[in-house]
Amino acid sequence: MSSADLAQSIGRELPYLRRYARALTGSQRAGDNYAAATLEAILSDRSVLDGEDDIRIGLFRTFHAIWQSSGQPIDEGERTARESRAQDHLRGLTANSREALLLRTIEELRPDQIARVMQIDQAEAEELVQIALSEMSASLRGKVMVIEDEMIIAMDLKGIVQAMGHDVTGVARTHTAAIELAGQNRPDLILADIQLADGSSGIDAVNELLRDLGDIPVIFITAFPERLLTGERPEPAFLISKPYTEEQVRSAVSQAMFFSSTEGLDAA
Repeated sequence: MSSADLAQSIGRELPYLRRYARALTGSQRAGDNYAAATLEAILSDRSVLDGEDDIRIGLFRTFHAIWQSSGQPIDEGERTARESRAQDHLRGLTANSREALLLRTIEELRPDQIARVMQIDQAEAEELVQIALSEMSASLRGKVMVIEDEMIIAMDLKGIVQAMGHDVTGVARTHTAAIELAGQNRPDLILADIQLADGSSGIDAVNELLRDLGDIPVIFITAFPERLLTGERPEPAFLISKPYTEEQVRSAVSQAMFFSSTEGLDAA
């Protein structure tokens, strides 16, 4: 593959590597630092991709080699007190289980692909996903607010979240309704669509809530993730693409509950 073709192929996959890295670290800055280090490793030595025909898998595999060698998900200087507590909690989870879970649910890799990325056996990859689902779902309970204008989707999200043991404070279909609902019952986590019923922006609603209520984990849901994964502005650490699966929602909710600070977005 020529250098130009390689650059083009990596460019197509880079937004998703950045999404994965931010979900893994709980921070856009830390995640992007790992993604940048991955690119630097490939530019300095293309042989790191040898033996892998799938550029996406090769890119993620290179990332994991750096991730495993560093051993520090978030720089100490960047952590808030709540993020530090979250990291302390994460250390109690089975090693590599959270990585396997994110690769399976958020990035939708098959078990054999996860095994290639993490350089482990496929059976171990499958086991790690199940361990992570069990450990994380039992770890935290909280109050979740849903901002979604499509009622069928809103009720589906509500059911998934409640089945995980969380309380749902309510469903808001507009910017105004979201502000009112959060004022009545402060949530521990927000699940938000990007476009709302009255034409308003879920991004605007979330940013206003974060200004008023302080740091609250946020999971954005959108049918057009590529519009947000541009690297040109602050991006959400947790982003689910529509159509989503129950497994994706469960994973993202469990992940987000571990981190106190999910960056908001400036309106487009």
